[in-house]
Amino acid sequence: MRYFLLTSVAVALSFLSQSQSFAGTALPQDRSIGAPPGFAGACARYGWVCRNGGGKELDDASAMALITRVNRSVNAATRPAPDTVTSGKSEFWSLPIDNKGDCEDYALLKMKTLLDAGFPSQKLALSVVIERHGQNHVVLVARLKSGDYVLDSLNGSVKPWQSTGYTFLATQSFTSKSSWRVSLAGPRASEFSGI
Repeated sequence: MRYFLLTSVAVALSFLSQSQSFAGTALPQDRSIGAPPGFAGACARYGWVCRNGGGKELDDASAMALITRVNRSVNAATRPAPDTVTSGKSEFWSLPIDNKGDCEDYALLKMKTLLDAGFPSQKLALSVVIERHGQNHVVLVARLKSGDYVLDSLNGSVKPWQSTGYTFLATQSFTSKSSWRVSLAGPRASEFSGI
C-alpha cells in the first residue's frame, strides 16, 4: 500500500511539474486594428490563413510536442531571405519560396503544417512583434489551455509569449481570422500606447 501511495504521489508530482513547465497566460487582445501589409494577399492566396474550422482538441502535452516539432522542422528546412530576393517584391507574405523566406513566411508554413496535422485553426494566430533588437518581426502564436506560446523563426524553442522578450503590437484574431487586434504587451508596450 505504501508503495502504491508513493507511486501515486510521484505520478501526480510529475504531472504537476509538466503542467508548470507549460505555465503561461493568454496574449491580450484589445480593439480592432488594420492588418499588416501583405496579410490580405496571403489570405487571398491561401484561404486557410483566414478561415476558422477543423482540427481536433489536443491536451497540452500533445499540443506542445506537436508545436515544438513543427517549429524546429520549419526552422531547419527554411533559410532566411528577404521578400525582395524570394519574390522580387518589398512585402510579400507567402509560404517559403525554394525553402527561403522571411519571418512571416516561416510563420505561414508553421501554421499550414499545424493545420495539416489537425491542430485547431481557432488556436493559431499570427502576431506582429518588436524583437529584442528593435526590429519588426512576425511570429505564430499557438493557444493551449495553459496559455499562448510562440513559434519563432529566430528561436528553436517554443516559449510562453511573456518569456520571449518581445513586445507584441498586433495579433490576428483567434476567432475572426481575417481581422487583427491590438495586443500591446511586453517590455516596450508603453512606447506604443498610441496605436
